[in-house]
Order: sequence, then structure tokens, then C-alpha cells
Amino acid sequence: MQTHTERNAVPYAPHDTTFYPDTDGKPMAATDLHRDILIWLLQTLRHHFSNDVYVSGDILMYDQQGNPRRSISPDVLVSFGIGQQQRRTYKVWEEGKPPEFVMEFSSENTYENDLTRKMVRYAEMEIQNYFLYDAEGRYLPTQLMGFTLAEDSSYTPIAPEPDGKMYSDALGLSFQLRATHFGVYDPETEQWLQTAAEAAEVARRTADARAQQEADARRTADARALAADARAQQEANARRTADARALAADARAQQEANARRNAEAEVARLQEELARLGEKTK
Repeated sequence: MQTHTERNAVPYAPHDTTFYPDTDGKPMAATDLHRDILIWLLQTLRHHFSNDVYVSGDILMYDQQGNPRRSISPDVLVSFGIGQQQRRTYKVWEEGKPPEFVMEFSSENTYENDLTRKMVRYAEMEIQNYFLYDAEGRYLPTQLMGFTLAEDSSYTPIAPEPDGKMYSDALGLSFQLRATHFGVYDPETEQWLQTAAEAAEVARRTADARAQQEADARRTADARALAADARAQQEANARRTADARALAADARAQQEANARRNAEAEVARLQEELARLGEKTK
């Protein structure tokens, strides 16, 4: 079975002097909302994929050598195996293949074209997956739509999974509507993708939380050590007090014993004295 690369590879003509414009003069996005989500998605996919995957957006793509009028500009494209180096345009015959994935952010001015002319063009180019997203939720039949290329080079809709995720077999990732826009989920790692900045912020917060936990643990250990020292000191003081009491008790007992011996000796002396007096009086 031929791959997309084998089917679409066109010999590169290094002497092609045709001028292929790198801009169509149109704005990058219809609204600030579209632009923010678009930039987020590009950054997220770039952070996720390795260096041999080209992720770009709003770049003019040409699929016919020598025909600069035949261009199309997907909001997002992902092409595997061609490297992440920057490009001014995407020429299919130079890259050796079309992208595997494209996505359009549909708006009031673009949604009809996204569902008709662009869908036909992307299918003709044999792009494996075509996704559409309606940030405002007003123009497409459903806010998130996905299509995969069939054997007859036409697109068939991708059915959502039971939890609402829509799987892209080209990317190995799932898209799902979330609170603010859509999220991108990796079924292999069971994680939602993030931009490099978001991942760094999560790592920083995790490190801060771990450092705080360690500091709390150290403070707890120090407090326990201080409490143990205090208890040991109290026990030592109690032992010293007990020893002092025992010594005092021994001293009192010795004093009492000495007093008894003295009293007994005095009694014995008096008895002897009385006995001598008694002998004298007879």
C-alpha cells in the first residue's frame, strides 16, 4: 500500500523561477478569540511533537508547481517527517507530500468556504484529516467537526466518542470541547496537552508545592524534635527532682535514725545514773 508521501511525491525542480507569494493579505484570524485559540493550539502541538514534525498556521500552501494562483492557507497544518525549520510557504512538490492534518477556525465570513471549496481542495490533496472549529458556536452544524479521508479520496465525518472526544488518526490525538474552547488529549499518556509555558507553569507550581511540603515537613520535624527535647528535659528535671527528694528522704531518715540512737543512748545513760543513785541510797 502506498503512503501519502509516495502518492504525492513530485520531483523537485530546483530551477523553478516561479514567484510564489507568501501572503494573501488577509488577517491571521477573524477575531481576537480566534487568534488566541489558534496561537494556543499551534504552541500546544509544537510542544507535543518532536523536531521532525512541522506545525504551522496561516501559511500559504501550493500543490501545483508553476501555478502560484492555486494556493490555500489552512489555519493549522501538521506535517510529519519534514522538520520544524521555518518556511515562508508550503510547496507540496518540495516537501514531497501534503500535510497529514489541517484545521480551519470557521467564522461568519469563512464557514461556507470551509465546508465546500476548502474541503474539496484538501481532499484532492489527500490530506488525511480535516478538522473545523467554530469558536463562537454560531456557524457550523456542530461547534467541532472532524473528517477523515476515505479510499475514494473524499471525506467522511469522524463520529465523536461516547465522552465527546473526536479522535484524529493522523495525529494520534483527540479533540474535545471544554470550558473555554477545545482541549487536545493524548490517549496514550491519558493527559491533556499543554503549551510549553503552561507545562512550565505547572512544573513550577508542582515544584513550589513540593518545596512547601518539604518545608512544612521540616518544620513539623523540627517542632517534634523540639517537643522531644522539651519532654526529655522535663523527664531529666523530674529525675533530678526525684533524686533530690530521695536524697532528702535519705537525709531525713538518717537524721531520724541518729536522733533515735541519741535518744536511746540518753535513756540508757539516765537509767544507769538512776541505778547508781539507787545503790547509794540503800
